[in-house]
Amino acid sequence: MAEMNNAAMPKENKMGVMPVGKLLINMSLPMMISMLVLSLYNIVDSIFVAQINENALTAVSLAFPVQNLMIAVGMGTCVGVNALLSKSLGEKNYERANASARNAIFLMAISFVVFFLFGVFCTDWFYGMQTTEPEIAEFGHEYMVIICCMSFGIYLQAVMEKLLQSTGKTLYAMFSQLIGAITNLILDPIMIFGLLGFPKMGVSGAAIATVIGQLFAGIFATYMNVKYNTEININMRHFRPNFHIIGRIYAVGVPSIIMQSVTSLMVYGMNLILITFSTTATAVLGVYFKIQSFIFMPLFGMNNGMIPIIAYNYGADSRKRVTGTIKYSMLVAFCIMATGFAIFQIFPDRLLQMFNASDMMLALGVPALRTISYSFILAGYCIIAGSAFQALGNGVYSLIMSVMRQLVVLLPAAYFLAQLGNVDLVWLSFPIAELMSFATATFFLFKINRKIISTLH
Repeated sequence: MAEMNNAAMPKENKMGVMPVGKLLINMSLPMMISMLVLSLYNIVDSIFVAQINENALTAVSLAFPVQNLMIAVGMGTCVGVNALLSKSLGEKNYERANASARNAIFLMAISFVVFFLFGVFCTDWFYGMQTTEPEIAEFGHEYMVIICCMSFGIYLQAVMEKLLQSTGKTLYAMFSQLIGAITNLILDPIMIFGLLGFPKMGVSGAAIATVIGQLFAGIFATYMNVKYNTEININMRHFRPNFHIIGRIYAVGVPSIIMQSVTSLMVYGMNLILITFSTTATAVLGVYFKIQSFIFMPLFGMNNGMIPIIAYNYGADSRKRVTGTIKYSMLVAFCIMATGFAIFQIFPDRLLQMFNASDMMLALGVPALRTISYSFILAGYCIIAGSAFQALGNGVYSLIMSVMRQLVVLLPAAYFLAQLGNVDLVWLSFPIAELMSFATATFFLFKINRKIISTLH
């Protein structure tokens, strides 16, 4: 009863009353800014590593599938938490909202243990599958062991920020990400190059700077939840896992985890295809994923604001607010991706030169960035549609879209184009896959509108 009283009958949440356009900006803008900063420090991370040499950059690029998998597990689980918790608040079911939050914390602890074990036992095997270059393997081992075995920070940050977002407190989540990003930006050059009396740690320094930034962000977000997030209670005293709640979290979360994990498989497969041309080609792919985060991260930030709005109003049975949120989000997404397309078309050489690009990297990278960026034109629509499916409790549609795009279409297309012997043709697989994703998203959007959205009042 004490817990119920703590969160009992708060005033109407802004997600149910604020005008949709204003609400989307209010919820999303802080997250878009913070995700933009997050993408900047990911880029800066690789810029500093590239100053060591191209093998160091390649080693960090080859680690991307595992890093993305770690994020997929954390963020995918939290998507399920976000949808369930926001829907519970919309239904005024505060007891279930509290249980969702506590089980989310438990699930993040389990995720940390899994990747700790991966870092200890699987790092050498992972790099041995991708390269025979001793220096790349050595750099990769240094980097990945630290990233995996000290991953508790990223999971603490993920769950605490999602709890803030679920209740509409995106400003606090933004400050959390800013703290993590700024910490990493400051520590990167100090630890990589041995400034201010610190030892020169190279690639290991980049990894340590990253995990310290994540930990600081997680601690700050935890404090914000305890002090200011009065709509939920995260006191873990006497906690017992609730497998019914966990099942509901993963009903949405597992498709999201798999959907994001598919990117890891795709990048791993692309690395194997590209390395048959040269290690520089794999470095170009790694640089692309760093640069494109500058475009996609703000879009994902808007998603973080959009999903709880849709889930809340789905729980509150408001069709007008659900459809309005989707339409506004798609408009903003198109503007973001059109800007990204223009940047990649006009400035590809300057983007690559930030990473100390060699003449060979420029020769491979300029046509690669221009070709891949054609996929941006449709990507915003597809991403918003997929997130809307998750918020409405049907993450399977998002999963099907992602698997078809990246595994059924992109990888096979890249493989067959690679057989033509021209690496420039391999990049065409990205816009080809996006065309298929657009068609699939449109089909599912009509279907979910008929089955779910049209039944709301």
